[in-house]
Amino acid sequence: MTPVPRRREWHDLPFPLALLDLRRQRQVLRTHNLYDTYGAGGERPRTPVAELLPHRSYDGSGNDPGDADMGRAGTRFDRNCALPETYPEPEDDGLLSPSPREVSRQLLRRRSGFRPATGLNLLAAAWIQFQNHGWFSHGDNRADRPLDVPLGADDDWPQCPMLVRRSRPDPVPRTDTTRPPTYENTVSHWWDGSQLYGSSEERCRALRTGERGKLALAGGRLPDETAPGLSGIDLTGFNDNYWVGLSLLHTLFAKEHNAICDRIAAAHPTWGDERLFQTARLVNTAVMAKIHTVEWTPGIIAHPVTRAAMHMNWYGVLPARVRRRTGRFGSGEMLFGIPGSPTDHHAAPYSMTEEFVSAYRMHPLIRDEYAVHSHRTGALVERTGFDELQALATRPAVDKYGVSDLLYSFGIMNPGDITLHNHPDCLRDLVRISGEHVDVGAVDVLRDRERGVPRYTAFRAALHRPPVSGFEELTGGDVGLAAELREVYDGRLDRVDTMVGMYAERRPRGFAFSDTAFRLFALMASRRLKSDRFFTRDYRPGIYTAEGMEWIDRTGMADVLLRHHPELAPALRGVRNAFAPWRMLRPGGIR
Repeated sequence: MTPVPRRREWHDLPFPLALLDLRRQRQVLRTHNLYDTYGAGGERPRTPVAELLPHRSYDGSGNDPGDADMGRAGTRFDRNCALPETYPEPEDDGLLSPSPREVSRQLLRRRSGFRPATGLNLLAAAWIQFQNHGWFSHGDNRADRPLDVPLGADDDWPQCPMLVRRSRPDPVPRTDTTRPPTYENTVSHWWDGSQLYGSSEERCRALRTGERGKLALAGGRLPDETAPGLSGIDLTGFNDNYWVGLSLLHTLFAKEHNAICDRIAAAHPTWGDERLFQTARLVNTAVMAKIHTVEWTPGIIAHPVTRAAMHMNWYGVLPARVRRRTGRFGSGEMLFGIPGSPTDHHAAPYSMTEEFVSAYRMHPLIRDEYAVHSHRTGALVERTGFDELQALATRPAVDKYGVSDLLYSFGIMNPGDITLHNHPDCLRDLVRISGEHVDVGAVDVLRDRERGVPRYTAFRAALHRPPVSGFEELTGGDVGLAAELREVYDGRLDRVDTMVGMYAERRPRGFAFSDTAFRLFALMASRRLKSDRFFTRDYRPGIYTAEGMEWIDRTGMADVLLRHHPELAPALRGVRNAFAPWRMLRPGGIR
């Protein structure tokens, strides 16, 4: 029999054909990879919105005219894989095989030193956690009946077996218990800046001054968290797993919010606190969405085709000067991008998905060691570890080093490469604020299995990628790595965990993460914009104000940094993407 020729991947095609193939892939994914976990059983009745607000709600409700609760905090994660494929593996047959701890020890840990992602700076690592915290959270995991993770004979983990809390179950029971388990997103599903503003009115109001629409800042810093036992982290919308990288970005965009308030108040002097706040939130959130779309994503998948595709998502194919001169006409995305186009949820109501959470497991970006340098001279101030920069040590570290030196240091340091044998030791041996001792790498592997994310080969097939024939093909010909995978998974390619497979596979040129993960981004990155009326039908001056629209149009990440930290200008001079390495200062000049 004549073998069927393998379809060429998009990154092997000429530029125009590659763009068309990515567009085709997105349409296939929009049609076949959006599944509603509420189903048609009436578990979440779709209630029309009584009155559409001209701003975002506190909890994410009221965004969609026909479904008041779509995307609200406290609603379920949906799926990108068909529901029959998303049952968790039984505890006595697969869930703990191979042991997630052994996967972490044998395949994730850094055995030959830190491997940098040389095209990025450390702000790129902090940025994606900053954004993730506004998109999804499963909430506090269950303390009762922990999972017993087996350890190897030579494992020095202080507790045997390793105890891992189970995922918090969906508090709303399923009417059809034959369907797979579901889980609740405790934050708003929308791209609404909830990590900065909170996902409830109570939390949001605790962060505000109550005057001129502004967020509370004292001496250029966010206030200290007021909850018992949490002094040392910032009072902000979402501050779980907090560290200096998050503090820098939360503080920066709180400052940006207040600057937007000043601009809008100058143009609309009669507006009160609430209207100024809500309008500034819209603008600030859109600035973050734009930065993520046209700067962070093209920086981390720095391929000419994907750079062009992400630019088209936001701007369309026409140059910005044409758009400014003519304004938007027509309803399609092609000419002017998604912002301002009609809203479309495609095959299912909008939500975040479990598979999307899985694809964003990027802990190898985090370093174990950090070098703090002076933003004035470039001189080394101190070397320190992650533990000295995270949890209750966060605010003391910012006090010690100063925001400017930390921002500069993050700008010149590389994050880790997202690959096997590069998971930070500091996260594989982490003590949380609660006192819980965890191996984050092992937990990441276990969570995918527990929440029914299919293993790598099934996950890859669900996203319409061609199959791999063996371990050597998976690793791009790396025979040694293939042998390690084969040993850990007892020779069974079908048992390779999704995160492990994505870390192992050959990546397209310029990519810091896998092509399999990129398939989900191709779907969900545009979906976060296309389903949201504040990025589509209501992305207009009547909602954002003319001043707000101009602010968004003229602001990138470097603009935000320099607006609030002009002292960083020498390091950013000539840097085209603020998530790429900055210029390093040297005594007597810049290198």
